[in-house]
Amino acid sequence: MTDASAPTLFTWEFAADPYPAYAWLREHAPVHRSTLPSGVEAWLVTRYADARQALADARLSKNPVHHSERAHAKGKVGIPGERSADLMTHLLNIDPPDHTRLRRLVSKAFTPRRVAEFAPRVVELTDRLIDSFASRGEADLIHEFAFPLPIYAICDLLGVPAEDQDDFRDWAGMMIRHGGGPRGGVARSVKKMRAYLLELIHRKRGALRDEGADDLISGLIRASDHGEHLTENEAAAMAFILLFAGFETTVNLIGNGTYALLRNPEQRRLLQDSVAQGESALLASAVEELLRYDGPVELATWRFATEPLRIGGQPIGTGDPVLVVLAAADRDPERFAGPDTLDLARRDNPHLGFGHGIHYCLGAPLARLEGQTALATLLTRLPDLQLAVEPEELRWRGGLIMRGLRTLPVSFTAVRDVTNCP
Repeated sequence: MTDASAPTLFTWEFAADPYPAYAWLREHAPVHRSTLPSGVEAWLVTRYADARQALADARLSKNPVHHSERAHAKGKVGIPGERSADLMTHLLNIDPPDHTRLRRLVSKAFTPRRVAEFAPRVVELTDRLIDSFASRGEADLIHEFAFPLPIYAICDLLGVPAEDQDDFRDWAGMMIRHGGGPRGGVARSVKKMRAYLLELIHRKRGALRDEGADDLISGLIRASDHGEHLTENEAAAMAFILLFAGFETTVNLIGNGTYALLRNPEQRRLLQDSVAQGESALLASAVEELLRYDGPVELATWRFATEPLRIGGQPIGTGDPVLVVLAAADRDPERFAGPDTLDLARRDNPHLGFGHGIHYCLGAPLARLEGQTALATLLTRLPDLQLAVEPEELRWRGGLIMRGLRTLPVSFTAVRDVTNCP
């Protein structure tokens, strides 16, 4: 891009508010070749119609072996450490027919019914976390609430024993802290996680002979399709991606969502009143709007052209990486009326926050459950919640795929009668 008015991408200033830059790209360079911080060049797709088409285009492979520069071998694309830890065989990195087979197997262990049955546990976790800081009158909602909630929830679903869950919290914390910085710390955490998962899978495989465990890892071990079972490596990769994709997205959904409500007091009051009256419709549409307005996933994960094609009229070469910018597409005025306005009651809202096509997020029901439970409980139990710092003081984690706050300091009237602190 040679236009002097073109925005600078992927700086700390950009991370704080990328939406003006994305608006410029949508108008002037909707399919834009950019050099990423890693040095890899990729096409950024920013318009809604183009984004939706690209997400469902079978010519765009998820498998990084199709990358013309083979940057996956140097750890420059994908999740840091997954290649060296032999965790590549998961749903974000494969295409049909393997993707179809593995998704069918995993879906048997990860159903909306199972998530619905898990709702009381999410409520319990949410209340316990709020109990732990409610009497102080202040908290960092990222580290004390938005971060631990999905970690403990997904660990429970996977069947990670309670005594090991703090290790997972530490490993996940390393990913959060270093997601936009040195990749070595993330890679070490990924290797530790894989070693633990392989050992846990081996343990559970033996235990299944004696008992009918109902957790996700046990379900993955039992899952079969026409007599075909997941290997231990496949099961470990699946458990890893369910954890990896299932925790940071929800951290950001809760953190970004709470921040958006605090910055839009009229919308927050509408939701607070609705929740107080025991209604659920506005809460459900609110979470969808928060996913659209400032969602947890800024760019969809990597895709690679397997043949020459065009997106939005732009020629894409074989092997070129393509990144669909969900944050830009979901604020496209050609698709959403008043896209920069938070409207919790928005009805026509086919956002791309969970993706589109065969790679639509498998964990969407759990993310929705956790988001709705977290926001409703915060607004009910801490009704005068407010930012404890100026918005300009907040910092966003630098990274390519996810978008989330580093911290979210808040204050509120202390609740003195908390009796269930863990």
